Formats: sequence, C-alpha cells, structure tokens
Amino acid sequence: MKGEITEEIAHVKGLPQKLIIFLHGYIDNCECLNHRIEAFADSFDNTAFHIPEAPLLCEIHEKKRQWFSMHRFDPDDERKTVPSLEECLAFYEKMTPGFEESYNILRRYIDNCLNLYELDYKDLFICGFSQGAMLAIYTALRLEEKVGGCISFSGLLTASGFFTKHHPNTPDFLLVHGTADNLVRYSVMDYTKEKLKSYGCKVKTYSVADGQHRITEDGLNAAKKFIMQHIKGTARR
Repeated sequence: MKGEITEEIAHVKGLPQKLIIFLHGYIDNCECLNHRIEAFADSFDNTAFHIPEAPLLCEIHEKKRQWFSMHRFDPDDERKTVPSLEECLAFYEKMTPGFEESYNILRRYIDNCLNLYELDYKDLFICGFSQGAMLAIYTALRLEEKVGGCISFSGLLTASGFFTKHHPNTPDFLLVHGTADNLVRYSVMDYTKEKLKSYGCKVKTYSVADGQHRITEDGLNAAKKFIMQHIKGTARR
C-alpha cells in the first residue's frame, strides 16, 4: 500500500491535553465526516481533534477515499449477504493484510500528532466509522502502548487470527451500532464485545434503536460520555 496521510481536518481548542483521532469510512473522506461530527469535535475543551484523510482514492467512487481496497478481499461484497455471522466474519479475516498495511501508515500519523502536541498514548482516543472503525479497533489493539480508549461506530473486530498469535493491547472500548444496520450486521457487536473481553479489555456497548449504517446524535452523545468519563478518571489518578 503506497501513500502517507497528508490531508486532514483539525479542531484545536485551548492547550491540548488530549488527542482524539476519528477515522472516516469506506467511500468517504474527512470533509464529509467533518460535516457529520463537527459539533461533536468542537465540544471538547483543551483537546486536539483530528480527522485524517485516507491516502487511497476509493475504488468505486473517484471523489471519495478508502483505507484499503475491500474488493481486493471480497470482490462481490458477499460479506453483506451471506446468511451466517461465521461466513461474514470469514471475509473480514481475509482482510488482515489490508488492515496491517493501513495500520502502519496510521501509526506514523499518530506518532506525528502526539509529538506535535507533546502528548502520550494514554492521552489518545481513537474513533472510527465503518471501515474506519475496524481500523480503529485493529490499531488500538496493535499499538505497543495502551491508548486512552477506542470508540467504534458500526465496526467490528477483524483479524482475530492475527491477535491469537500476537498478544493484543487492552484499552477500553465503546462499541456503537444500529440495530437495523444494513451494511455491517448488528450481530457483530456482541461478537466483538466478547472477543475484546477475552483479550482483557473493558467493553461498553450502545445500541442505536432502529439505527442504520450511519453516525447518529445519540451515538455521538454516548461517545462523548465515554471520553469524558475516561478524562475525569485520568485526572483523579
């Protein structure tokens, strides 16, 4: 996978004591995501909030981006229609090389951002939507140091086979998922929760009633509560 992250939208308020990085999804970009979450991004004081743009042009929409090619591993989008959860997860397991390639690019971006604000990994929260959520989970587990927390919107744990062989990190997670998601099935949330708990992670979940494949206001409120609770918990130590 070629390229580096060179485009982003950043919201910086006060003197940053925390860094929040929010990853957009497949067939998306940082500008579109920013429109959906701008109020959320601006709601944190003394925080740097970064929305990086994936370096790859989307394979099915020339004006959008992707973290890696989904069609490389699932050319017919069968993961969306196979009847069982096990069959669905098998497609995501095949994508481990794509997540590892994307992780290596994202890790360098994370290090640059932390160095810019003179912050540590414990000061970092990684969020993501859809493909970006899957990469956020993968990255939070893959990093050598534990981050402050990870929030997944309509995502799931991928590459479980990889983490069976490579001991994962154990940050806290919040999983947000719509019960009527038509692209990433809702049942992956319980699967992801149990897998993360088996690694030793603390996991909270929030179900969006009748929610489809999108970021909702109540989901963002749950995310803000999760982040603020962790910030306050860190401050008391």
